[in-house]
Amino acid sequence: MKCMKKRNTILLLGIFSIIILITAQIIIIRGVWRQKDEMLNLRYRLFSQDALELLARQWSTDGFDTARMIISSKSELMLKMMEERKTDTLSASEKKELFDYVSLALNKEEDLSAFLSRYFELRGTDKDFISKIVINRFELVDYNRRIPVYLSEEFASRMLARADTIRRNGPPPNMRRPVRTREILIKRFGNEYNYYRLDFEYRIDFSDKQKMILREIAASLALSLFSILLVVSLFIITYKNLMEEKRLSNLKTDFINNMTHELKTPLSTITVAGRTLEMPVIRSNEEKILETAKMIGKQSVHLNQLINMILEISMWERTQFQLEKKRVRIQGFLNEIIDSFKSGGGNGAVIARNYDFGELEIEVDPVYFTTMINNLLSNAVKYCDTEPVIEIEGFTLDNKINIRIADNGIGINKNDQKRIFDKFYRASSGNIHKYKGLGLGLYYVRKIAEAHEGDVTVSSKPGKGSIFTITIPY
Repeated sequence: MKCMKKRNTILLLGIFSIIILITAQIIIIRGVWRQKDEMLNLRYRLFSQDALELLARQWSTDGFDTARMIISSKSELMLKMMEERKTDTLSASEKKELFDYVSLALNKEEDLSAFLSRYFELRGTDKDFISKIVINRFELVDYNRRIPVYLSEEFASRMLARADTIRRNGPPPNMRRPVRTREILIKRFGNEYNYYRLDFEYRIDFSDKQKMILREIAASLALSLFSILLVVSLFIITYKNLMEEKRLSNLKTDFINNMTHELKTPLSTITVAGRTLEMPVIRSNEEKILETAKMIGKQSVHLNQLINMILEISMWERTQFQLEKKRVRIQGFLNEIIDSFKSGGGNGAVIARNYDFGELEIEVDPVYFTTMINNLLSNAVKYCDTEPVIEIEGFTLDNKINIRIADNGIGINKNDQKRIFDKFYRASSGNIHKYKGLGLGLYYVRKIAEAHEGDVTVSSKPGKGSIFTITIPY
């Protein structure tokens, strides 16, 4: 439980750190995006100012002369009409009609857009934009009369704010911060002419402005994504390594506990047997002495086997696994292994044989091959809560012999199947001390099968038994 809490704490801290990193990167990218957006706007404003100066110097115009002449003629006609009607006001429909006329004249008869497009192209920048003219105010002017036709709410608010600021503090250096939009304000035009006053803004809008900014910040964006992926990858690798270290530490602890438990049984038996031989009653009874001596011998052999197993594992880790292969008839050799097992520790198991290799001979290491089969048979007996029933099937396929050993044991769950061939690993379900072992039997099986250039696989379901399949080429 304590280990689980520590693991969850590390995981939460890692996720929290990654979230902070991603948030910081998003803030940085947004800042870079805003900066690039402002720089792009500034660049086009500067280019546009240069273009306007060049237009005024070469052609003495700002691109709206034709539109102003048309608006002036229309304004004169409207004033004459008002004079004939002897009125100082226009109806709402007349104001709308006049405003639409002025707006159409400004958008249709302006020459600035075409000149800016050519100028941008000469400067090597994007020349495809959409121009937009926003009318802020339009008034008819006749001598000392001013007849309002249109006044935008934004322009009116701006004028009121400017007047109030100037009245209180004097003219500020920056009258109003620009509203952040996709459109780039190029210039505000405002002047009073013979028959009208007109204030309007000329703006340009790049439809692919976001793509332009994205191209400029591609390197920064790629670096941010790379740093995020790198940190996430390092965290995953570190977390996996930490979990692997914890797993190996737990395996080591389990191995020490199991080894202590396994060694304690023969040592305790030998100790008790030694004390028994010291008893006067036993010394006078040759039958009891012989029985006790056999018990000591049997437990000594078992103890020696455990020690040799551990020593061999250590040897395998230091040197390459070496086999002393001999050519054997697999049919008879497999029968000998099974018969020997039945007369030894497997005399209580029911073993069904279903193979016929005939006279087929293969090259194997007799000692290690016997150990491999014995380990699987021993496990089939050991991990069975009822009478052990083992079925051994054999056949050849693709120049390989296949030996399938099926049992009716307790089975292995899916998670444990991935690691049961690992060194010192034991199934996590149930009480591990109910079934004795060091977690080396199946490790031996895999090592021996691989040393013979073969493989071993398992198929199992809890409560349904297990099927181990050994494949060795011949």
